[in-house]
Amino acid sequence: MNLESTTVTVEKTQQEVFEFLTKVENFEQLMPESKQKFEKINDARFLFQLKGMPEIVLEQKDQTAYNKVVLGAASEKLPFTLTADIVDIGDKKCTTQLLFKGEFNAMVGMMIKNPIQNFINTLSENISKL
Repeated sequence: MNLESTTVTVEKTQQEVFEFLTKVENFEQLMPESKQKFEKINDARFLFQLKGMPEIVLEQKDQTAYNKVVLGAASEKLPFTLTADIVDIGDKKCTTQLLFKGEFNAMVGMMIKNPIQNFINTLSENISKL
């Protein structure tokens, strides 16, 4: 399953957005209002839970200076990645888009598609407000 957020313009430099997204504790600020739990585990991992959803542990998997930050599920039960693509557009602004890639069976995919799409759209909207 591949899902994309809308591309948002951020009134920050590409470097500022990259540095914000590489600090896992900052993701608490981006979470939807339905967040029930957020806990930094270490500098590369955090746990969160949204209302009606199980706890999920995300960890930093990869990063490319100022362009890309890749988070992934720490559990093999729900294998997915969440990638933030950050593009400099000049004038101390950048665009950011979130890309979700997951491997789920068809039934699970149907159940989680809309909640995941809403989740990444909310994260993206909140990034635009930085």
